[in-house]
Amino acid sequence: MADIRVLIVEDDPFIAMDIESAVADELGDKAELIVVGSVAEALRATASRLSCAFLDIDVIGGKTFDLAAALLQAGTPFAFVSGSSPSDVPKALRQARFLRKPFSTREIATFLLGAISPLKPRRSRNH
Repeated sequence: MADIRVLIVEDDPFIAMDIESAVADELGDKAELIVVGSVAEALRATASRLSCAFLDIDVIGGKTFDLAAALLQAGTPFAFVSGSSPSDVPKALRQARFLRKPFSTREIATFLLGAISPLKPRRSRNH
């Protein structure tokens, strides 16, 4: 199992592929990508340790706010990736990063690298 596990919760397969591609471009095979399209699948995926997550707000089975609250409580970095408005997010979750659709791969990469930076092994100073 990879040390870096990234959850992507997105019910549009094309958008999910865009996020997955952006993550893969940054991490290659160093990460395990878990891509799901429903709240139920996402909740099952959180049973194992995650490094970070990208959450669409409206997916199959409802909104991801309960999932986001669980990630927040567990200390797992996450970003909402949504066409919704940031004001639609409950106040308790508004400190989370919000990437509005359409997003850029740079936005995905910036959040990803910031979220996993404590997890990445430090490079040797002798390079």
